[in-house]
Amino acid sequence: MTEAGGRHGFQEALGDLRGDVIKLAALVTEAIGAGTHALLDADLALVDQLIADDRQINELNHHIELGAYRLLAMQQPTAGDLRAVLAVLRILHEIQLSADLMVTTGKAARRLYPQELPPRVRGILERMGDQAQVQMRAAVDAFADLDLALAAALPDMDDVMDDLQKDLFRAILVADPRGLDESVLQRAVQMALVGRYYERVADHAVQIGRWVSFMVTGDLPRPGDDSTVTV
Repeated sequence: MTEAGGRHGFQEALGDLRGDVIKLAALVTEAIGAGTHALLDADLALVDQLIADDRQINELNHHIELGAYRLLAMQQPTAGDLRAVLAVLRILHEIQLSADLMVTTGKAARRLYPQELPPRVRGILERMGDQAQVQMRAAVDAFADLDLALAAALPDMDDVMDDLQKDLFRAILVADPRGLDESVLQRAVQMALVGRYYERVADHAVQIGRWVSFMVTGDLPRPGDDSTVTV
């Protein structure tokens, strides 16, 4: 195979990988919405579906990961192409962690069942779910279009989620007049954890934006900017 032919094949394979990442992110964005509805409506059937759908997400994640490793092993990428493949792997990691967080949210809905969420807490969690979807879509759009401006806007968008989390903690503290009853405490802990899950999804979206910037510019995210954690 000629060098030109090899590069064309690499670009085509890389394009397929990027398309699969966008598809995966769309599935995870849908999972954020499904997890939110399951939580707010105490819909255990939807929780079961969310967990079942996660298998498809895991399979696609594995397929993309193997494809990226195959490209690195079988091809000779240029510096720019190598950045693209490395960024795909890092972005894949952020998306997968977001999917895992929504499965954990669904399991929290099971633990909260059949208790109803206090109205103010319910409203804030609904807004947090919406914000998580907005940020994930923006991150994926930045990846799809290699849009540096949109990628750079994600940290500012994340301020909205941070404010919502503070509002959630305040709402939880005044949500129940029964004080330190054990069941009340358990519910409060679950609601606080769910808020944390949404906040982490938003952080993963910010991190996707940083890896998009790396794809385009070659500038690595600073260690202090790395918000990725293992769920």
